[in-house]
Amino acid sequence: MDAAKMLDGKVVLVTGSGGGIGRDIALMAGAHGARVVVNDVGATLDGRGQDRGPADSVAEEIRSAGGIAVANFDSVAESEGAERIVRSAIDAFGHLDGVVNNAGILRDVIFHKMSPEQWDQVLKVHLYGSFNVSRIAATCFKEQQSGALVHMTSTSGLIGNLAQANYSAAKLGIVGLSKSIALDMRRFGVRSNCVAPFAWSRMVSAIKIDSLEQQERVTRLQQMTPAKVAPLVVYLLSSRATSVTGQIFCVRNNEIFLFSQPRPVRSVQREQGWTPEQVADHAMPALSASFHQLDVSADVFSWDPV
Repeated sequence: MDAAKMLDGKVVLVTGSGGGIGRDIALMAGAHGARVVVNDVGATLDGRGQDRGPADSVAEEIRSAGGIAVANFDSVAESEGAERIVRSAIDAFGHLDGVVNNAGILRDVIFHKMSPEQWDQVLKVHLYGSFNVSRIAATCFKEQQSGALVHMTSTSGLIGNLAQANYSAAKLGIVGLSKSIALDMRRFGVRSNCVAPFAWSRMVSAIKIDSLEQQERVTRLQQMTPAKVAPLVVYLLSSRATSVTGQIFCVRNNEIFLFSQPRPVRSVQREQGWTPEQVADHAMPALSASFHQLDVSADVFSWDPV
């Protein structure tokens, strides 16, 4: 296969691709031969209004560069919107080969001040949105016995960050969703992987800076462009990645990481079982050497990006 056309003949849907990481993924997919559905509701950062401009603009960029693209403006947060998004790919191009679940919002607030609305808004777009679009696409993939899903997770969920309980819960939930899809759909030739991107984007610019840790995190992110994330995603959508599924990757400027997945690290056992006192006196002292610290993403990724 010509490396310059790694997605030649494929139809790819990218949610939230009117700007930021999604835009660069859509542009690179188009440059590598994919017919692209550019989805974006065009809402402001605080969720108000809708604007067809961002999706239309990216679709036009792809076409101006010699590619093929259509725009869609539905929301991933509701199943009806997800159905219309997938239908737009089928109507325009006859089939669907790949989905990038990238749409997202932030509603950062310290946990004890978080409202149910702030919780729901983030879960609906990130976690429900990834499920909604993937579920509709899965029917198409099953029928054609092939398909690739790439879901955007985050080190906020994989490691942790301050004032992001809603976002962290959604992003770690996406990891479980992706693994379940990979297990359930592999017999139909469907792959599902996660990517945790480090990149400065419009959504990330909404991070509240109320601590030294957050300031350090934002400073690092400002050095990283969304375009750095796109090559891995394009690869995962391609036929070159047919053996790659159920994995969690991370892109940080010029670095690509493979993340571990939760597995037992240490155990203790008593033949007669445990009393609470024995747990306190014996189990916890034995296990505590392997405890994880209350670190945040910036603690783990503490070196400057290459």
